[in-house]
Amino acid sequence: MAYSLLKRVYTAFNPPSEPKTAEPLKFGILGAARIAPPALIQPAKSHPDVVVYAVAARDINKATKYAKKWGIEKVFGGKGSYQELLDDPQVDVVYNPLPNGLHYEWTMKALQAGKHVLLEKPSSNSAEETRKMFELAEKNGLVLLEAFHYRFHPAIQRLKAILDSGELGTIKSIESMLHIPKGFVGEDDIRYQFELGGGALMDCGCYTVSSTLYLASSTPSEVPTAKALTVPTNPHIDRAMTATLAFPAPKSNITASISGHLSNPNKWGILPKLGEIYVKVECEGGEATLGNFVMPTIYHWIEVKKTGNGGKVERRVEKAYIWPAGQKDAKGEEWWTTYRFQLEAFVDQVRGRKPQTWMTAQESIDNMKTIEMIYAKAGLDPRPASTYVLPAEPDASTVPV
Repeated sequence: MAYSLLKRVYTAFNPPSEPKTAEPLKFGILGAARIAPPALIQPAKSHPDVVVYAVAARDINKATKYAKKWGIEKVFGGKGSYQELLDDPQVDVVYNPLPNGLHYEWTMKALQAGKHVLLEKPSSNSAEETRKMFELAEKNGLVLLEAFHYRFHPAIQRLKAILDSGELGTIKSIESMLHIPKGFVGEDDIRYQFELGGGALMDCGCYTVSSTLYLASSTPSEVPTAKALTVPTNPHIDRAMTATLAFPAPKSNITASISGHLSNPNKWGILPKLGEIYVKVECEGGEATLGNFVMPTIYHWIEVKKTGNGGKVERRVEKAYIWPAGQKDAKGEEWWTTYRFQLEAFVDQVRGRKPQTWMTAQESIDNMKTIEMIYAKAGLDPRPASTYVLPAEPDASTVPV
């Protein structure tokens, strides 16, 4: 078991390089972001139809070093570098891992430039901005995906299948938690900048909202409670957020709680608290818990407790690193990360093939609606709206022939 664990983790972070197709999709990255290597660059190595072709950063030296380190062919640097990348006809897809407050502007510009977009979560600073982005993508016949990578892994889908099977009866409550140990996010991190769409709910908290809505197969009608732990020097920013959600009929029997923390205090003041990344679902006939739903390739467990006759509890533990044997068109290896599964689905969608699963536009909009509802209940201002305005298209009747 230890060997299997080490082999899986090692291969996940050191994936084999696959020969590329004759005309692979060429990705361009906006910003020399730290998330890009695990989220795109490393997964792309093992995908035969993906090449990370370009990177743009406002600091040319940073862009050059980044490209050299990760083997990226084209570099754009300087004030206009993002737009230069969008204008490059060789770029097929734009990966947008910019700060949250810049998601809307540069996704809209990328879609206007005719590029498909893989967009880091949360999609934007508001549900309205998210709606506009997906409307433009549909209008231009392009693929836009909010990168909730955990949704593409077999682990969360196995949990959903258990719940949907009715084995445990009707869902009563859902608890989703994602706490980051203290010290992992510095005080000067962009996650603490209100102007850039920062906050715990916008970062780790958006996963807890997404997983809750996914497993409930519904969206909340109200937020009964919400409490924010704010940053002393910036009362607009939540360092942590907890909230309860209530779902409308016929899901009115479901209540949910979410909790996200960017700096979870150490146990006894010295030991980081680990394991506080999970989603737990209580049902009429038992409960099911998925531990580490965000990074299940490293480790995870699906614990199922089923209450039988006489109140006897039957317990089992499952793992789901790959799809069940015999599943049609199933693709994947045990070492595939959530990001690698996501990339497979994204490429399938761009190429006109049906992906194994998908994160829809409506799901992205509903996620942001819920986040806005939570902030309102907690008494915090919504994240600042983008000032970017999409240029109006010329009126065909006024264009000279």
